[in-house]
Amino acid sequence: MIEQNIKQSKAIYWASGIVSVCGIIFEVLFGAAGSYLLGDGVKQYTLTISLFLTGMGIGASISEKVTKNLILSFVWIEYLIGIIGGLSTFLLFGVSAFLESGMDAFFLYSITLIVGALTGVELPILIRKANEIGVTLQKSTARVLFSDYAGGLIGGLLFVYFLRPEFGLVKTAFLVAIINVAIALWILVYFKKEIKTFKRHLSAGIVIFLILIGGIFFGEETAFTFEQKLYRDPIIYTEQTDYQQIILTKEQGDLRLFLDGQLQFSSSDEYRYHETLVHPAMSTANRRENILILGGGDGLALRELQKYDEVKSMTLVDLDPSVVELGKTNRDVVTLNQKAFEDKRVQVKNEDAFQFLKQNQGSLYDVILIDLPDPNNESLNKLYTLEFYQLVRNRLAPGGSIMIQATSPTFATEVYWSINKTVQAANLYTENLHVDVPSFGDWGFVLAKREEVDLNKANINVETKFLTNEVLGGLTSFGKDIDQEILDKKGNLLPIDTNTLTRPTIIEKYEKAWRSY
Repeated sequence: MIEQNIKQSKAIYWASGIVSVCGIIFEVLFGAAGSYLLGDGVKQYTLTISLFLTGMGIGASISEKVTKNLILSFVWIEYLIGIIGGLSTFLLFGVSAFLESGMDAFFLYSITLIVGALTGVELPILIRKANEIGVTLQKSTARVLFSDYAGGLIGGLLFVYFLRPEFGLVKTAFLVAIINVAIALWILVYFKKEIKTFKRHLSAGIVIFLILIGGIFFGEETAFTFEQKLYRDPIIYTEQTDYQQIILTKEQGDLRLFLDGQLQFSSSDEYRYHETLVHPAMSTANRRENILILGGGDGLALRELQKYDEVKSMTLVDLDPSVVELGKTNRDVVTLNQKAFEDKRVQVKNEDAFQFLKQNQGSLYDVILIDLPDPNNESLNKLYTLEFYQLVRNRLAPGGSIMIQATSPTFATEVYWSINKTVQAANLYTENLHVDVPSFGDWGFVLAKREEVDLNKANINVETKFLTNEVLGGLTSFGKDIDQEILDKKGNLLPIDTNTLTRPTIIEKYEKAWRSY
């Protein structure tokens, strides 16, 4: 094979590797976007990856008909991937903000299938071109596929460790699209002797390239205005961390925190939630010296705990250091939590709660407060399993109390009582409470101990805005429509399942329950 052909074949291998990096990034990007906007990350990643691969299969089938003008065909495929993929997350936020519910999912899945199909056309064309140059089919296929698979690994690592945390979803899409178009322009110039209308195709590529550059500078700001439509109040702070999207909104003094689109608190009524989370457990524990909080990175549970002089240590375990940093430094949040993190008794651990409990086997706590997000995906589900509550029980000192936020018994009745049964399966006695939090609605908690719970002995003797001893007794009363005798449509009593790592029963129930709200 002559030297020129060798150079051309190497150019094809490089192009293959780079566009495969782009392809895998788009694939996981769509999964991340679906997880953020639609919830249930495992479901969204499964659907988007499945659709992307299906699209690649369709594209590979279509590629059989591409036998002429291989370089131009490849160039225009990259142009299309660039413009469609680049605008994908930008437009997805617009669809979510302005169109009716369900259209965002339809748009995301359609885009995933289309970009997957275009990606599926790439490799067969490059293999065919390498073969046309003079490389044997066996060698061209092996080398192009090697470049593709190796590029896939690089793309996945780049997205997880660099692109998503540094640029977010919208800018990442534009950046990757620019790379696609840049590769197309490079290949176009490299093989320009084969192209009769070279300037026309070059001009089209430059226009698309400039549009995508504009997206880098203005797309995220515009998408932010779309995202603002998803929230009732103006957004005053936003951050995409390694773990989640943090949003703070504020309107007429009402401060609200959202994590991945889910409301965590409203300053107008959060005291109802946090007083119920903290004080029943504190007032039923034999000792109140060593406290463990799982979650609660906003510092609001710490604020309530600091009302007890006998507390000697408060260990707060929150996976995301950015949430804790917000609780330490954001002026509005610091005002709300009353500078809770400045208390010398507070020790923060930025760790996974499950792993923390497994690795700190010798530590016992008088009170354990579990203030974690609802179990709406696989990673959160493990924090509502029998295995998790067994670990919690093993860290509980004799006479100690556990309080667990357990979603809404009104909106997700079956999920709430499943959590309660799972706690009981860990050889703990439980008492059930629920409280009306206007920004949330009716919200449920599970109070647990190694011995039977007696709220009659509870005595709340610290300053509160809502909770009293008399009110506490009323929180244990559940109406017939939300008690644990749950009936199906035929009037039959539904069994309540224990949630485990191997049988995560509550994720689907949770999604189904909240679909109407």
